Amino acid sequence: MAKFVYLCPLILMCIVVSSNAQLQQNFYAKSCPKAEKIILEYVHKHIPNAPSLAAALIRMHFHDCFVRGCDASVLLNFTSSTGNQTEKVGIPNLTLRGFSFIDNVKKIIEDECPGVVSCADIVALVARDSVVVTGGPSWSVPTGRRDGRISNASETLTDIPAPTSNFSTLQNEFAKKGLDLKDLVLLSGAHTIGISHCSSFSTRLYNFTGTFGTEDPSLDSEYAANLKANKCKSINDNTTIVEMDPGSFRTFDLSYYKLLLKRRGLFQSDAALTTSTTTKTYIEQLVAGSLKEFYAEFAQSMEKMGRIEVKTRSDGEIRKHCAVVNS
Repeated sequence: MAKFVYLCPLILMCIVVSSNAQLQQNFYAKSCPKAEKIILEYVHKHIPNAPSLAAALIRMHFHDCFVRGCDASVLLNFTSSTGNQTEKVGIPNLTLRGFSFIDNVKKIIEDECPGVVSCADIVALVARDSVVVTGGPSWSVPTGRRDGRISNASETLTDIPAPTSNFSTLQNEFAKKGLDLKDLVLLSGAHTIGISHCSSFSTRLYNFTGTFGTEDPSLDSEYAANLKANKCKSINDNTTIVEMDPGSFRTFDLSYYKLLLKRRGLFQSDAALTTSTTTKTYIEQLVAGSLKEFYAEFAQSMEKMGRIEVKTRSDGEIRKHCAVVNS
């Protein structure tokens, strides 16, 4: 899942700023002083044994923040009290992983400080720590988020950018969340450690115009042929997993952007980043720059994303169990 210079309406900016006013570094310094250390230690212990979870957990954080803000609504299960299907079963979230990892962290934190640390903060902290542990960038995670009580599967389709999105759709969906085009490009950089099922992009290979056998002309033909021969051998393949940054997907680097400039972005939404002069220019600047510069800018966009429509103070709750609202 970064961006460019897109001016959001003033009223939107006011909403974003005011809702984030209560987030702060070390929010739990007095109420649960060991919280962040406990989370980091758990991540250090388990993520090296399953490094692909780092991408899954940052994706979970992204999907959570884009629907109702960063409030852990993506973690909720359907119950009689919710009265509806939750985000977890929304189509964009059916391939999310890492729920049991978050549950395990929550249990340890609850044993230390019952009813203090939100699931929303745990998701944000785990996403950051898991990327760092696998050698990627760090970023600031101010805390103080509270957990939402509402989760609707239908909202995942309207709020989470689809892999088939074109540039204008991406621009609009990010702008609704107070994110600009620079954020769009930078956050998309997380795809450098991403993986995907064939079903998310097979239309580009087999049925792009609605007629079977047609291929997306914006996709490098040699890359497309390789995918069809060695990975997604059928348009009906729903199980094969493909690296989004082949040859480098375990390394958080600039390779993803270099592939975009070679027309080898896996999703239509990846390719869309090169259809705007603004975003393409920024991609070229990233590729020409240093990894350190990319990490610094990625960190700024991640912190910005982590502040989307957060609930603080008396809004929301601190769930006892991340998968269910408090009774």
